[in-house]
Amino acid sequence: MDIRRSAFATQDFPLSGDFLAGRLRKHLNHGDLTYIEGLFDQPRILPARETLVHQGNRMDVSAMLVSGFMFRTINRGTNRHIVGIHLPGDFVDLHSFALKRLDHSIVAVDDVSVAMVEHAKLERVMRERPHIARAMWFATLLDASIHRKWVQIMESLDAPRRIAHIFCELQSRLKLIGRASDKVVRTPFTQKDIADMSGVSAIHANRALSKLRELELAEIRRGTLYTEDWDALRKYAGFDASYLYGDGPLQLNEGWE
Repeated sequence: MDIRRSAFATQDFPLSGDFLAGRLRKHLNHGDLTYIEGLFDQPRILPARETLVHQGNRMDVSAMLVSGFMFRTINRGTNRHIVGIHLPGDFVDLHSFALKRLDHSIVAVDDVSVAMVEHAKLERVMRERPHIARAMWFATLLDASIHRKWVQIMESLDAPRRIAHIFCELQSRLKLIGRASDKVVRTPFTQKDIADMSGVSAIHANRALSKLRELELAEIRRGTLYTEDWDALRKYAGFDASYLYGDGPLQLNEGWE
């Protein structure tokens, strides 16, 4: 089991130590990282299933997820659509710096720790620290890359493969921040959560989970995925991690120093 934090996630950066870990973080120097850490107020705990950002509300702060899981959700009547998952190190609502109001909500899945930064501080970053501003821009573009992939899998994969793809993505993202386990992805997701993130009913989600188990690719119990063969599961889902910009041909190695 790999439970190590990333190289820069030290006690010096308890709030932002996972920000862009495994990606552009290696191109930020100690001064940059110290500056980013200093932007945030002391973290606060948000209880499970509580909404941090309500769709349409005006915002003058953005949040860094320090620990736990958060969802991006869009509600239409009684229907909830989970359109994204946030992990530690994610700027969960950096888009609100430019947009001021979001077209979706941000909801805690379990008890989470979040650290807030005022938009006035981010305005100073734009003026005074363009290198850091560029890294934050990358973070929002990374969110967009993940969103595009979700659109693709909803269009091209059946429910079992959608679920497999989402958990393969989670394992890869957790690995980038040094929180991955070899054979397990532990989440606080309910079966209803899994249904809402894969765009199917709870009944169809249950059938999809049964299919993964019957194929002996994976078993998901109480939100935790167990597998003996990640390669087989990735092949089944058609998973290619390039869109996460961590490894592979899209990895950024030049132009950031």
